[in-house]
Amino acid sequence: MKPSEFDIGETSFNRGIERESLRVTSNGELALTPHPSALGAKLTHPKITTDFSESQLELITPVFTSVDDVLAELARIHQYVHHSLDGELLWPASMPCLLPSDSKIPLADYGNSNVALHKKTYRSGLGIRYGRSMQTISAVHYNFSPDDTIFTQLAAADKTPNTTPYRNERYYGLMRNFRDLSWLPVYLFGASPAITSSFAKAAAHDLIQLDEGTLYSPHATSLRNGDLGYQSETQNGLMDVCYNGIESYIAAIARGTTTPHEPYVHLNTDPSSILQLNSNLLQSEAEFYTSIRAKCIPEANENFLNALARRGVEYVEVRLLDLNPFSTLGIDADALRFLDLLLTFCLFSDSRIHPPTRCLAVTENLQRVVRQGRDSPDKLLLNAPSGARSLSAWGTKVMDALEPWAQQFGEHYVSSLKQQREKLREPARTPSAEMLTRMVDQRIGFVEFGTELARQQHDSIRSPDPDTLSEFKADAEYSLTQLVDREALEEAPFATFLANLNAEYEDIRTSLADTTS
Repeated sequence: MKPSEFDIGETSFNRGIERESLRVTSNGELALTPHPSALGAKLTHPKITTDFSESQLELITPVFTSVDDVLAELARIHQYVHHSLDGELLWPASMPCLLPSDSKIPLADYGNSNVALHKKTYRSGLGIRYGRSMQTISAVHYNFSPDDTIFTQLAAADKTPNTTPYRNERYYGLMRNFRDLSWLPVYLFGASPAITSSFAKAAAHDLIQLDEGTLYSPHATSLRNGDLGYQSETQNGLMDVCYNGIESYIAAIARGTTTPHEPYVHLNTDPSSILQLNSNLLQSEAEFYTSIRAKCIPEANENFLNALARRGVEYVEVRLLDLNPFSTLGIDADALRFLDLLLTFCLFSDSRIHPPTRCLAVTENLQRVVRQGRDSPDKLLLNAPSGARSLSAWGTKVMDALEPWAQQFGEHYVSSLKQQREKLREPARTPSAEMLTRMVDQRIGFVEFGTELARQQHDSIRSPDPDTLSEFKADAEYSLTQLVDREALEEAPFATFLANLNAEYEDIRTSLADTTS
Protein backbone atom coordinates (compact mmCIF):
# COMPACT_ATOMS: atom_id res chain seq x y z
CA MET A 1 0.00 0.00 0.00
CA LYS A 2 1.34 3.43 -0.95
CA PRO A 3 1.26 6.26 1.60
CA SER A 4 -0.02 8.69 -1.04
CA GLU A 5 -3.21 6.63 -1.33
CA PHE A 6 -4.20 7.48 2.26
CA ASP A 7 -5.06 10.61 4.19
CA ILE A 8 -2.54 10.06 6.97
CA GLY A 9 -0.03 12.08 8.97
CA GLU A 10 1.62 12.41 12.36
CA THR A 11 -1.62 13.37 14.12
CA SER A 12 -3.40 10.27 12.78
CA PHE A 13 -1.90 8.33 15.69
CA ASN A 14 -2.26 8.29 19.47
CA ARG A 15 0.89 7.89 21.51
CA GLY A 16 1.96 7.75 25.13
CA ILE A 17 5.21 7.10 27.00
CA GLU A 18 6.08 5.20 30.17
CA ARG A 19 9.59 5.95 31.41
CA GLU A 20 11.13 3.92 34.24
CA SER A 21 14.15 5.08 36.25
CA LEU A 22 15.86 4.19 39.51
CA ARG A 23 16.28 6.76 42.24
CA VAL A 24 19.95 6.80 43.25
CA THR A 25 22.23 8.52 45.73
CA SER A 26 24.88 11.02 44.70
CA ASN A 27 27.35 8.09 44.66
CA GLY A 28 25.35 6.03 42.18
CA GLU A 29 23.92 3.62 44.74
CA LEU A 30 20.27 2.55 44.81
CA ALA A 31 18.29 4.91 47.04
CA LEU A 32 16.64 2.91 49.82
CA THR A 33 14.32 5.73 50.89
CA PRO A 34 10.51 5.52 50.56
CA HIS A 35 8.73 6.95 47.54
CA PRO A 36 8.95 10.76 48.03
CA SER A 37 5.79 12.05 49.71
CA ALA A 38 5.72 15.09 47.39
CA LEU A 39 5.01 12.70 44.50
CA GLY A 40 1.75 11.54 46.06
CA ALA A 41 0.36 8.02 46.33
CA LYS A 42 1.84 5.70 43.74
CA LEU A 43 -1.28 3.52 43.69
CA THR A 44 -3.60 6.32 42.63
CA HIS A 45 -1.45 8.98 40.92
CA PRO A 46 -2.12 8.98 37.16
CA LYS A 47 1.36 10.12 36.08
CA ILE A 48 3.87 9.17 38.78
CA THR A 49 4.09 5.67 40.20
CA THR A 50 6.66 2.94 40.75
CA ASP A 51 7.45 -0.26 38.93
CA PHE A 52 9.09 -3.21 40.69
CA SER A 53 10.95 -1.46 43.46
CA GLU A 54 10.07 1.32 45.84
CA SER A 55 13.14 3.00 44.34
CA GLN A 56 12.06 2.55 40.70
CA LEU A 57 9.97 5.45 39.46
CA GLU A 58 7.63 5.09 36.51
CA LEU A 59 6.54 8.30 34.79
CA ILE A 60 3.46 8.03 32.58
CA THR A 61 2.14 10.54 30.06
CA PRO A 62 -1.47 10.84 28.96
CA VAL A 63 -2.23 10.15 25.29
CA PHE A 64 -1.26 12.75 22.66
CA THR A 65 -1.46 12.99 18.87
CA SER A 66 1.95 14.56 18.28
CA VAL A 67 5.50 13.65 19.24
CA ASP A 68 6.28 17.18 20.44
CA ASP A 69 3.24 17.24 22.75
CA VAL A 70 3.91 13.88 24.37
CA LEU A 71 7.55 14.81 25.00
CA ALA A 72 6.54 18.21 26.37
CA GLU A 73 4.30 16.50 28.91
CA LEU A 74 7.01 13.99 29.81
CA ALA A 75 9.33 16.97 30.35
CA ARG A 76 6.82 18.58 32.73
CA ILE A 77 6.58 15.38 34.75
CA HIS A 78 10.38 15.21 34.94
CA GLN A 79 10.60 18.82 36.06
CA TYR A 80 8.30 18.15 39.00
CA VAL A 81 10.00 14.88 39.91
CA HIS A 82 13.49 16.41 39.87
CA HIS A 83 12.15 19.34 41.91
CA SER A 84 10.80 16.88 44.49
CA LEU A 85 13.90 14.70 44.90
CA ASP A 86 15.75 15.45 48.11
CA GLY A 87 19.40 15.06 47.17
CA GLU A 88 18.71 12.05 44.96
CA LEU A 89 19.16 11.58 41.22
CA LEU A 90 17.48 9.64 38.42
CA TRP A 91 19.67 6.89 37.02
CA PRO A 92 19.94 7.53 33.25
CA ALA A 93 20.67 4.00 32.04
CA SER A 94 18.57 0.87 31.64
CA MET A 95 20.99 -1.49 33.39
CA PRO A 96 20.99 -0.73 37.09
CA CYS A 97 23.28 1.28 39.31
CA LEU A 98 25.16 -0.13 42.30
CA LEU A 99 22.68 -2.45 44.01
CA PRO A 100 22.60 -3.82 47.53
CA SER A 101 22.05 -7.53 48.13
CA ASP A 102 18.83 -8.86 46.63
CA SER A 103 17.00 -9.01 49.93
CA LYS A 104 17.70 -5.32 50.58
CA ILE A 105 16.17 -4.08 47.30
CA PRO A 106 12.82 -2.76 48.54
CA LEU A 107 9.61 -3.93 46.88
CA ALA A 108 7.18 -1.20 45.91
CA ASP A 109 4.59 -0.78 48.67
CA TYR A 110 1.18 0.52 47.59
CA GLY A 111 -0.74 0.36 50.85
CA ASN A 112 -3.13 -2.04 52.54
CA SER A 113 -6.05 -2.40 50.14
CA ASN A 114 -6.48 -5.67 48.27
CA VAL A 115 -5.41 -4.03 45.01
CA ALA A 116 -2.28 -2.68 46.72
CA LEU A 117 -1.46 -6.06 48.28
CA HIS A 118 -1.99 -7.71 44.90
CA LYS A 119 0.58 -5.39 43.30
CA LYS A 120 3.13 -5.97 46.05
CA THR A 121 2.61 -9.76 46.08
CA TYR A 122 3.06 -9.84 42.31
CA ARG A 123 6.39 -8.06 42.74
CA SER A 124 7.35 -10.44 45.54
CA GLY A 125 6.71 -13.30 43.14
CA LEU A 126 8.86 -11.71 40.45
CA GLY A 127 11.65 -11.27 42.99
CA ILE A 128 11.71 -14.92 44.08
CA ARG A 129 11.33 -16.20 40.50
CA TYR A 130 13.94 -14.07 38.75
CA GLY A 131 15.80 -12.21 41.47
CA ARG A 132 15.16 -8.65 42.55
CA SER A 133 18.26 -7.35 40.76
CA MET A 134 16.89 -8.31 37.34
CA GLN A 135 13.65 -6.52 38.11
CA THR A 136 15.47 -3.21 38.66
CA ILE A 137 16.31 -3.03 34.94
CA SER A 138 14.49 -0.03 33.46
CA ALA A 139 13.13 0.86 30.05
CA VAL A 140 10.94 3.15 27.99
CA HIS A 141 7.61 1.77 26.77
CA TYR A 142 5.93 3.40 23.79
CA ASN A 143 2.16 3.06 23.49
CA PHE A 144 0.88 3.51 19.95
CA SER A 145 -2.46 3.28 18.16
CA PRO A 146 -3.86 4.50 14.82
CA ASP A 147 -7.06 6.52 15.06
CA ASP A 148 -10.20 5.02 13.61
CA THR A 149 -9.97 7.02 10.38
CA ILE A 150 -6.92 4.95 9.46
CA PHE A 151 -8.75 1.68 10.02
CA THR A 152 -11.68 3.01 8.00
CA GLN A 153 -9.35 3.75 5.08
CA LEU A 154 -7.56 0.40 5.45
CA ALA A 155 -10.87 -1.47 5.53
CA ALA A 156 -12.04 0.35 2.43
CA ALA A 157 -8.82 -0.58 0.62
CA ASP A 158 -9.33 -4.19 1.68
CA LYS A 159 -13.01 -4.02 0.70
CA THR A 160 -14.18 -5.16 4.12
CA PRO A 161 -16.12 -3.56 7.01
CA ASN A 162 -14.18 -1.72 9.71
CA THR A 163 -15.10 -4.12 12.50
CA THR A 164 -13.39 -5.15 15.75
CA PRO A 165 -12.25 -8.49 14.20
CA TYR A 166 -10.78 -6.60 11.26
CA ARG A 167 -8.91 -4.19 13.54
CA ASN A 168 -7.64 -7.12 15.63
CA GLU A 169 -6.36 -8.79 12.48
CA ARG A 170 -4.53 -5.63 11.46
CA TYR A 171 -3.03 -5.16 14.93
CA TYR A 172 -1.70 -8.72 15.01
CA GLY A 173 -0.28 -8.28 11.52
CA LEU A 174 1.45 -5.12 12.77
CA MET A 175 2.90 -7.02 15.73
CA ARG A 176 4.13 -9.93 13.62
CA ASN A 177 5.81 -7.53 11.22
CA PHE A 178 7.31 -5.55 14.09
CA ARG A 179 8.68 -8.69 15.72
CA ASP A 180 10.31 -9.63 12.41
CA LEU A 181 12.06 -6.24 12.45
CA SER A 182 12.57 -5.91 16.22
CA TRP A 183 16.32 -6.28 15.79
CA LEU A 184 16.43 -2.94 13.94
CA PRO A 185 15.35 -0.58 16.76
CA VAL A 186 17.55 -2.60 19.12
CA TYR A 187 20.52 -1.89 16.84
CA LEU A 188 19.60 1.78 16.38
CA PHE A 189 18.60 2.67 19.95
CA GLY A 190 20.12 -0.03 22.15
CA ALA A 191 22.05 1.62 24.96
CA SER A 192 23.12 -1.09 27.37
CA PRO A 193 26.48 -2.55 26.27
CA ALA A 194 27.87 -2.51 29.84
CA ILE A 195 26.80 -3.52 33.35
CA THR A 196 28.17 -3.42 36.86
CA SER A 197 30.33 -6.43 37.71
CA SER A 198 28.13 -7.25 40.70
CA PHE A 199 25.03 -7.51 38.49
CA ALA A 200 26.47 -10.51 36.64
CA LYS A 201 28.11 -12.16 39.63
CA ALA A 202 25.73 -15.15 39.64
CA ALA A 203 25.45 -15.61 35.87
CA ALA A 204 27.65 -17.29 33.31
CA HIS A 205 28.88 -14.74 30.78
CA ASP A 206 31.63 -13.92 28.30
CA LEU A 207 31.84 -10.20 29.04
CA ILE A 208 35.10 -8.27 29.18
CA GLN A 209 36.24 -6.42 32.29
CA LEU A 210 36.65 -2.69 31.72
CA ASP A 211 37.58 -1.92 35.33
CA GLU A 212 36.99 -3.51 38.71
CA GLY A 213 33.29 -2.60 38.68
CA THR A 214 32.38 -2.80 34.99
CA LEU A 215 31.79 -5.57 32.45
CA TYR A 216 30.98 -4.97 28.81
CA SER A 217 30.62 -6.61 25.42
CA PRO A 218 32.54 -4.71 22.71
CA HIS A 219 29.94 -5.05 19.94
CA ALA A 220 26.78 -5.29 22.08
CA THR A 221 23.83 -3.01 21.54
CA SER A 222 21.40 -3.92 24.33
CA LEU A 223 22.34 -6.40 27.03
CA ARG A 224 18.97 -5.54 28.58
CA ASN A 225 17.31 -7.43 25.72
CA GLY A 226 19.67 -10.40 26.05
CA ASP A 227 20.10 -13.34 28.39
CA LEU A 228 21.60 -11.10 31.10
CA GLY A 229 18.62 -8.76 30.90
CA TYR A 230 14.89 -8.75 31.35
CA GLN A 231 14.22 -12.32 30.23
CA SER A 232 12.48 -15.49 31.36
CA GLU A 233 13.97 -18.79 30.23
CA THR A 234 10.88 -20.50 31.59
CA GLN A 235 8.59 -18.50 29.32
CA ASN A 236 10.91 -18.90 26.34
CA GLY A 237 10.97 -22.66 26.77
CA LEU A 238 7.38 -23.43 27.77
CA MET A 239 5.16 -20.77 26.19
CA ASP A 240 4.24 -20.47 22.54
CA VAL A 241 2.95 -16.99 21.77
CA CYS A 242 3.44 -16.24 18.09
CA TYR A 243 0.93 -13.42 17.53
CA ASN A 244 -1.05 -15.28 14.88
CA GLY A 245 -4.39 -13.93 16.09
CA ILE A 246 -6.19 -12.66 19.15
CA GLU A 247 -7.74 -16.04 20.00
CA SER A 248 -4.45 -17.93 20.06
CA TYR A 249 -2.74 -15.03 21.86
CA ILE A 250 -5.33 -14.98 24.65
CA ALA A 251 -5.34 -18.79 24.84
CA ALA A 252 -1.55 -18.94 25.22
CA ILE A 253 -1.52 -16.35 28.01
CA ALA A 254 -4.51 -18.03 29.70
CA ARG A 255 -2.56 -21.32 29.67
CA GLY A 256 0.41 -19.53 31.17
CA THR A 257 -1.65 -18.06 34.01
CA THR A 258 -3.29 -21.40 34.87
CA THR A 259 -0.52 -23.99 34.34
CA PRO A 260 1.42 -24.82 37.52
CA HIS A 261 5.21 -24.79 37.15
CA GLU A 262 6.85 -27.16 39.59
CA PRO A 263 9.89 -24.97 40.43
CA TYR A 264 7.53 -22.11 41.32
CA VAL A 265 5.46 -24.42 43.52
CA HIS A 266 8.55 -25.00 45.63
CA LEU A 267 9.02 -21.26 46.12
CA ASN A 268 6.11 -21.24 48.58
CA THR A 269 8.46 -21.81 51.49
CA ASP A 270 6.34 -20.10 54.17
CA PRO A 271 2.76 -21.42 54.39
CA SER A 272 1.79 -18.47 56.61
CA SER A 273 2.73 -15.90 53.93
CA ILE A 274 1.57 -15.30 50.37
CA LEU A 275 4.83 -14.86 48.50
CA GLN A 276 3.46 -14.90 44.92
CA LEU A 277 0.05 -14.59 43.31
CA ASN A 278 0.16 -18.25 42.29
CA SER A 279 2.68 -20.91 41.28
CA ASN A 280 1.79 -20.88 37.58
CA LEU A 281 4.04 -20.12 34.60
CA LEU A 282 2.70 -16.55 34.74
CA GLN A 283 1.29 -14.92 37.85
CA SER A 284 -0.72 -12.71 35.50
CA GLU A 285 -0.55 -11.44 31.92
CA ALA A 286 1.74 -8.65 33.15
CA GLU A 287 4.52 -11.22 33.59
CA PHE A 288 4.57 -12.03 29.87
CA TYR A 289 7.94 -10.67 28.68
CA THR A 290 8.13 -9.73 25.03
CA SER A 291 9.12 -6.94 22.64
CA ILE A 292 5.57 -5.79 21.85
CA ARG A 293 2.23 -6.51 23.53
CA ALA A 294 -1.42 -6.18 22.62
CA LYS A 295 -3.14 -3.83 25.05
CA CYS A 296 -6.57 -2.55 25.99
CA ILE A 297 -7.94 -0.66 28.98
CA PRO A 298 -10.01 -2.88 31.30
CA GLU A 299 -12.96 -1.43 33.13
CA ALA A 300 -12.96 -1.36 36.94
CA ASN A 301 -12.47 -4.90 38.31
CA GLU A 302 -12.41 -6.40 34.80
CA ASN A 303 -9.87 -9.10 33.99
CA PHE A 304 -7.49 -7.95 31.25
CA LEU A 305 -7.89 -11.08 29.12
CA ASN A 306 -11.68 -10.78 29.30
CA ALA A 307 -11.42 -7.12 28.26
CA LEU A 308 -9.16 -8.04 25.34
CA ALA A 309 -11.56 -10.77 24.19
CA ARG A 310 -14.61 -8.51 24.48
CA ARG A 311 -13.36 -5.26 22.98
CA GLY A 312 -10.25 -6.24 21.06
CA VAL A 313 -6.86 -4.57 20.82
CA GLU A 314 -6.92 -0.85 21.52
CA TYR A 315 -3.19 -0.11 21.21
CA VAL A 316 0.21 -1.77 21.16
CA GLU A 317 2.96 -1.37 23.72
CA VAL A 318 6.54 -1.39 22.40
CA ARG A 319 8.76 -2.74 25.18
CA LEU A 320 12.26 -3.16 23.71
CA LEU A 321 13.57 0.40 24.09
CA ASP A 322 16.52 1.03 26.38
CA LEU A 323 16.69 4.32 28.19
CA ASN A 324 18.78 6.74 26.16
CA PRO A 325 21.33 7.86 28.79
CA PHE A 326 22.15 10.98 26.78
CA SER A 327 18.56 12.25 26.93
CA THR A 328 17.18 13.76 30.13
CA LEU A 329 13.81 12.17 29.33
CA GLY A 330 15.28 8.79 28.44
CA ILE A 331 13.94 9.11 24.87
CA ASP A 332 14.05 11.75 22.16
CA ALA A 333 11.91 12.91 19.26
CA ASP A 334 14.03 11.26 16.58
CA ALA A 335 13.62 7.82 18.15
CA LEU A 336 9.86 8.28 18.50
CA ARG A 337 9.50 9.47 14.91
CA PHE A 338 11.42 6.49 13.62
CA LEU A 339 9.19 4.18 15.67
CA ASP A 340 6.14 5.94 14.22
CA LEU A 341 7.43 5.20 10.72
CA LEU A 342 8.29 1.59 11.51
CA LEU A 343 4.96 0.87 13.23
CA THR A 344 3.02 2.52 10.41
CA PHE A 345 4.90 0.48 7.83
CA CYS A 346 4.19 -2.68 9.84
CA LEU A 347 0.48 -1.80 10.02
CA PHE A 348 0.09 -1.16 6.30
CA SER A 349 2.22 -4.09 5.10
CA ASP A 350 0.96 -7.58 4.45
CA SER A 351 1.83 -10.03 7.19
CA ARG A 352 2.22 -13.78 6.93
CA ILE A 353 1.33 -16.12 9.78
CA HIS A 354 4.41 -17.04 11.82
CA PRO A 355 5.08 -20.79 12.07
CA PRO A 356 7.33 -21.96 14.93
CA THR A 357 10.38 -21.70 12.69
CA ARG A 358 9.72 -17.99 12.08
CA CYS A 359 9.16 -17.36 15.78
CA LEU A 360 12.53 -18.99 16.45
CA ALA A 361 14.19 -16.88 13.74
CA VAL A 362 12.74 -13.70 15.32
CA THR A 363 14.34 -14.62 18.65
CA GLU A 364 17.67 -15.62 17.13
CA ASN A 365 17.92 -12.44 15.05
CA LEU A 366 17.27 -10.28 18.07
CA GLN A 367 19.83 -12.06 20.23
CA ARG A 368 22.45 -11.87 17.48
CA VAL A 369 22.04 -8.10 17.26
CA VAL A 370 21.98 -7.77 21.05
CA ARG A 371 25.48 -9.24 21.34
CA GLN A 372 27.08 -8.67 17.91
CA GLY A 373 25.09 -5.88 16.28
CA ARG A 374 27.97 -3.42 15.80
CA ASP A 375 30.48 -6.03 14.62
CA SER A 376 30.58 -5.45 10.84
CA PRO A 377 26.85 -4.92 10.12
CA ASP A 378 27.57 -5.51 6.45
CA LYS A 379 28.69 -9.05 7.30
CA LEU A 380 26.47 -9.99 10.26
CA LEU A 381 23.88 -12.34 8.76
CA LEU A 382 20.25 -12.41 9.92
CA ASN A 383 17.45 -14.77 8.96
CA ALA A 384 15.06 -12.64 6.88
CA PRO A 385 11.80 -14.14 5.60
CA SER A 386 13.39 -14.25 2.13
CA GLY A 387 16.60 -15.88 3.36
CA ALA A 388 19.92 -14.85 4.90
CA ARG A 389 20.68 -11.10 4.66
CA SER A 390 23.26 -8.91 6.29
CA LEU A 391 22.11 -6.49 8.95
CA SER A 392 23.04 -3.49 6.84
CA ALA A 393 21.40 -4.83 3.65
CA TRP A 394 18.15 -5.74 5.39
CA GLY A 395 18.20 -2.50 7.37
CA THR A 396 18.75 -0.45 4.22
CA LYS A 397 15.85 -2.19 2.52
CA VAL A 398 13.60 -1.33 5.46
CA MET A 399 14.79 2.30 5.46
CA ASP A 400 14.01 2.54 1.75
CA ALA A 401 10.49 1.25 2.42
CA LEU A 402 10.04 3.84 5.19
CA GLU A 403 11.13 6.76 2.98
CA PRO A 404 7.70 7.38 1.36
CA TRP A 405 6.07 7.38 4.79
CA ALA A 406 8.64 9.89 6.05
CA GLN A 407 7.90 12.13 3.06
CA GLN A 408 4.19 11.88 3.85
CA PHE A 409 4.68 12.75 7.54
CA GLY A 410 6.95 15.75 6.96
CA GLU A 411 10.47 17.12 7.29
CA HIS A 412 11.05 16.06 10.91
CA TYR A 413 10.40 12.45 9.96
CA VAL A 414 12.65 12.74 6.91
CA SER A 415 15.41 14.07 9.16
CA SER A 416 14.95 11.27 11.71
CA LEU A 417 15.09 8.60 9.02
CA LYS A 418 18.28 10.15 7.64
CA GLN A 419 19.91 9.93 11.08
CA GLN A 420 19.02 6.25 11.38
CA ARG A 421 20.47 5.52 7.93
CA GLU A 422 23.75 7.05 9.11
CA LYS A 423 23.81 4.64 12.07
CA LEU A 424 23.54 1.74 9.65
CA ARG A 425 26.55 3.04 7.72
CA GLU A 426 28.49 4.05 10.83
CA PRO A 427 27.92 1.87 13.92
CA ALA A 428 29.96 4.37 15.97
CA ARG A 429 26.93 6.71 15.83
CA THR A 430 24.73 4.34 17.83
CA PRO A 431 24.17 5.17 21.52
CA SER A 432 25.67 1.82 22.59
CA ALA A 433 28.90 2.71 20.76
CA GLU A 434 28.89 6.22 22.16
CA MET A 435 28.55 4.89 25.71
CA LEU A 436 31.52 2.56 25.37
CA THR A 437 33.62 5.20 23.62
CA ARG A 438 33.08 7.66 26.46
CA MET A 439 33.86 5.09 29.14
CA VAL A 440 37.01 3.85 27.42
CA ASP A 441 38.30 7.27 26.36
CA GLN A 442 37.63 8.84 29.76
CA ARG A 443 38.74 5.70 31.63
CA ILE A 444 35.63 5.61 33.77
CA GLY A 445 33.47 2.69 34.82
CA PHE A 446 29.75 2.23 34.26
CA VAL A 447 28.71 3.55 37.67
CA GLU A 448 30.86 6.66 37.37
CA PHE A 449 29.59 7.21 33.83
CA GLY A 450 25.94 6.93 34.90
CA THR A 451 26.34 8.99 38.05
CA GLU A 452 28.02 11.87 36.24
CA LEU A 453 25.30 11.92 33.58
CA ALA A 454 22.63 11.79 36.29
CA ARG A 455 24.17 14.83 37.99
CA GLN A 456 24.41 16.76 34.73
CA GLN A 457 20.80 16.00 33.83
CA HIS A 458 19.53 16.90 37.28
CA ASP A 459 21.36 20.23 37.13
CA SER A 460 20.23 20.99 33.57
CA ILE A 461 16.51 20.36 33.90
CA ARG A 462 14.66 23.57 34.63
CA SER A 463 12.40 24.03 37.60
CA PRO A 464 8.65 23.67 36.99
CA ASP A 465 6.84 26.91 36.30
CA PRO A 466 4.30 28.05 38.93
CA ASP A 467 1.32 26.60 37.07
CA THR A 468 3.01 23.20 36.63
CA LEU A 469 4.11 23.18 40.27
CA SER A 470 0.59 23.99 41.45
CA GLU A 471 -0.97 21.38 39.16
CA PHE A 472 1.32 18.55 40.23
CA LYS A 473 1.04 19.41 43.91
CA ALA A 474 -2.74 19.23 43.55
CA ASP A 475 -2.45 15.88 41.74
CA ALA A 476 -0.26 14.52 44.53
CA GLU A 477 -2.65 15.68 47.24
CA TYR A 478 -5.66 14.26 45.41
CA SER A 479 -3.92 10.90 44.94
CA LEU A 480 -3.30 10.72 48.70
CA THR A 481 -6.97 11.45 49.34
CA GLN A 482 -7.97 8.71 46.90
CA LEU A 483 -5.66 6.28 48.67
CA VAL A 484 -7.26 7.03 52.04
CA ASP A 485 -10.73 6.55 50.57
CA ARG A 486 -9.76 3.25 48.99
CA GLU A 487 -8.25 1.89 52.17
CA ALA A 488 -11.39 2.84 54.11
CA LEU A 489 -13.52 0.43 52.05
CA GLU A 490 -14.54 -2.86 53.63
CA GLU A 491 -13.08 -5.73 51.63
CA ALA A 492 -12.92 -9.49 51.70
CA PRO A 493 -9.72 -11.02 53.12
CA PHE A 494 -6.83 -10.80 50.67
CA ALA A 495 -6.62 -14.59 50.33
CA THR A 496 -10.26 -14.64 49.19
CA PHE A 497 -9.68 -11.72 46.82
CA LEU A 498 -6.68 -13.49 45.32
CA ALA A 499 -8.47 -16.83 44.97
CA ASN A 500 -11.26 -15.11 43.05
CA LEU A 501 -8.79 -13.46 40.68
CA ASN A 502 -7.00 -16.72 39.97
CA ALA A 503 -10.36 -18.42 39.41
CA GLU A 504 -11.11 -15.87 36.68
CA TYR A 505 -8.12 -17.08 34.68
CA GLU A 506 -9.30 -20.67 35.10
CA ASP A 507 -12.75 -19.64 33.83
CA ILE A 508 -11.20 -17.96 30.78
CA ARG A 509 -9.15 -21.04 29.96
CA THR A 510 -12.20 -23.29 30.39
CA SER A 511 -14.36 -21.08 28.17
CA LEU A 512 -11.68 -21.07 25.48
CA ALA A 513 -11.45 -24.86 25.64
CA ASP A 514 -15.25 -25.11 25.29
CA THR A 515 -15.29 -22.90 22.18
CA THR A 516 -12.52 -24.86 20.46
CA SER A 517 -13.69 -28.37 21.37
